[in-house]
Amino acid sequence: MAEQAQFEELARQLSAVGAVKRDMGRILPPDCPAGSAAVLTLLGRHGDMRMSKLAELLAVDMSVTSRHVAHVAVRGWIERHPDPADKRSRILRLTPAGLEQLHELSRRTTHLLAERLADWTDEEVAQLIRLMTRLRESFGDCRATQFRLPAAVAAPAVEQTTRTPAST
Repeated sequence: MAEQAQFEELARQLSAVGAVKRDMGRILPPDCPAGSAAVLTLLGRHGDMRMSKLAELLAVDMSVTSRHVAHVAVRGWIERHPDPADKRSRILRLTPAGLEQLHELSRRTTHLLAERLADWTDEEVAQLIRLMTRLRESFGDCRATQFRLPAAVAAPAVEQTTRTPAST
């Protein structure tokens, strides 16, 4: 098992990943913010789905999902069709324009990663992919679990004393 100092350094490095994500966010087209890109990516990866499933995959509230879906629908990147199993629900589907936008997002992301990791070997990139995949698997479905601090960290021991607290 790793040492405490290693876990502390890992926590610092994971915090720094935010800078990488921000840099990747800067390459998004102005009319396709990160939430919209996530909707397109998930529909591209998983295919047609209900909004409730999309909200689950995004790990956000249904109202946030609705705003993202409205944004991409207005741009013609997705269609909303009645669900044959439940007419109150809608099935979301990428349109040809949505697929085109998704390909553009992929092209931009791939180009940025190739540029930033130009001095990495193929094996180093493969190793990073393996380790990040393993890290995600170790955390499982983060949406369904709640993190609890160990008792000693969450509620530090209170010093026992016989003194009476001062009155206010």
